[in-house]
Amino acid sequence: MAKSDLIPFIGKVIDVLAGGFFKIELDRGDTVISKLAGKMRLTKIRVVMNDKVEVGFSPFDARTGLITRRL
Repeated sequence: MAKSDLIPFIGKVIDVLAGGFFKIELDRGDTVISKLAGKMRLTKIRVVMNDKVEVGFSPFDARTGLITRRL
């Protein structure tokens, strides 16, 4: 799926989990599990707790997201 197909939301990292996953609290109040996008892993962009991030969701699965940007 292309990056342009993702539905973006803004959230805050509240927990760093094992295996490169993060627990994100979205601005709308939901808590979801997300992982880093490939470009962010490739360029070694670090995401730590309390960072604001942009999370993209597939239109087919709204439970897991993809962190596309660190704000």
